[in-house]
Amino acid sequence: MLFIVTADQMRAVDEYTIQQLGIPAVSLMENAGRAIAEEVIKLCREGMLDNDLGGGNCGEVDKAQRGNGQVEGGDGGYGWPNRGQQKEAWRAHTGPGDRVGYWGDILADPALVMAHPGDQHWYMLIGKGNNGGDGLVAARHLVEAGLGVTLVYADAPVALQGEAAVQRDAAAKLGIPAVVHGREAMDFSRCTGIVDALLGTGSRGAPRGAYAALIRAANDSGKPVVSADVPSGLDADTGEVYEPCIEARVTVCLALLKRGLVQYPGASAAGRIVVRAIGIPARLAPEHGPSVRLLTDEVLRGALRVDTGRRRAPDGHKGTYGHVLLAAGSMPMSGAGLLSAKAALRAGCGLATWALPAALLPHVIGTVPELMLAAAADGNSGEWNAASAAAVLRLAESRDVLATGPGLGRFKGDTDWLRRLWQQTDRPLVIDADALNMLADAGPDGPRTWGQRSAATILTPHPGEMGRLLRMSTPELQRDRIGHAARYAREQGVTLVLKGARTVIATPSGEAYINTTGHAGMATGGAGDVLTGIIAGLLAQGLGAEQAAAFGVYLHGQAAERAALHRGDPSSLLAGDIIDAL
Repeated sequence: MLFIVTADQMRAVDEYTIQQLGIPAVSLMENAGRAIAEEVIKLCREGMLDNDLGGGNCGEVDKAQRGNGQVEGGDGGYGWPNRGQQKEAWRAHTGPGDRVGYWGDILADPALVMAHPGDQHWYMLIGKGNNGGDGLVAARHLVEAGLGVTLVYADAPVALQGEAAVQRDAAAKLGIPAVVHGREAMDFSRCTGIVDALLGTGSRGAPRGAYAALIRAANDSGKPVVSADVPSGLDADTGEVYEPCIEARVTVCLALLKRGLVQYPGASAAGRIVVRAIGIPARLAPEHGPSVRLLTDEVLRGALRVDTGRRRAPDGHKGTYGHVLLAAGSMPMSGAGLLSAKAALRAGCGLATWALPAALLPHVIGTVPELMLAAAADGNSGEWNAASAAAVLRLAESRDVLATGPGLGRFKGDTDWLRRLWQQTDRPLVIDADALNMLADAGPDGPRTWGQRSAATILTPHPGEMGRLLRMSTPELQRDRIGHAARYAREQGVTLVLKGARTVIATPSGEAYINTTGHAGMATGGAGDVLTGIIAGLLAQGLGAEQAAAFGVYLHGQAAERAALHRGDPSSLLAGDIIDAL
């Protein structure tokens, strides 16, 4: 499984591997450098040095964590056309006949042999830490593969210590050309590509001096850059991009996926992300801090035990799959409630009731024939009021799940209205949109002061709503989405879905999942209302809060992908298209 770690977690896992398992640090560095070299050669073979990345999008994660038993498809990382089948770079026959597979075959290592290296020449930007050591190992392997290499040291080579110094000396003895920034003039137009091995996961703040100058020169060159572990200038924990920061074509993430690579804007700076094993067991990650995982079908089926096939019992009936009650919608925003209710049905619940102000009811009868309607607000204003809480609670007694917020609007006494629902219903509760703003008015510890609920509670804020819950600005929240979401969920005892690019699902236990389904076309009114309905529909079918939140987000993104393909352009997507594609 693709575990996602902070820099401190990575450091702890690394130290445990070396000190407790006895795997030498120099061996890990050798594996890391080889992995980087292999990805450089793969890039060369793909013919992508002078054009865009083809099918890869910025921030795309190659889901093949090789060597840890977590290969999800993929081609072994070497760019061979036959998926899952390793091919040799060249073959010589010295035995009788010409029959492949008989004794006498001589096979070359497919990873580090280029049949036609041509005039490939790579500049290796080397920092003084272990990241630089990884780059030096990669340089040796690239030279062996027949590529031209020049080492470009940011500091005097004497500054390198430990295993990095060992690799520096090996490169020097092999006669690999080297220059030091500031001592010799460098013409980046003369190289084919650049390996960024300047700053590793331990770096904080904006690069300075020679490091900043080399980063700017690499970016200005227009040459493809392969970054070692994380792009230099990117915060490995938060995804914050400092000035300057490498703009990588490919990032070879070593051992474990780093948090900063799966959060924007860091994901954009990283290009295609390839996670490569280097001998550190991935299973050690949860032992050194809270577990954060990339949300995949495998994680849903394995860790979360979700039937992603959504199979139905052959003798099931509408009562088998639960009944959702949705308290939502108002005169100016009735569509939000309609979208949520319809999405709950599409997610597979057996029944759904939409509670709404009485004045709205005649206008929505029959819009979704499968949907039941209930007037829950007094008066004829088309708005909610504080007295309607009693009606919602009565309706909830005979339903399995209560969801509220979409299109609800604000009204006098609304925070107390929500508090009553929170405290007086024993049904799972999904809170979104305006209901989140009511919760924010209760203070940063609102959920905790209102008391621990006996049933599941799921909050689904977008960044603006999350900022109001935490009393911080949206930009401040966005600088560390995973950290803020995880802390809030743990401290308040709720399951939190922090929406946006790379939605974060955080649980009361401290675990979190990062979703990668979906696309930018989902930035359209009503998409969040659809997600609320999906999650409620899954809860009604018996899934737990963690399962429903994670699977709901995953399905939501998948449906949006299908809808965009049908429309032909993500920008044409409407929220209703997502429901139709479920």
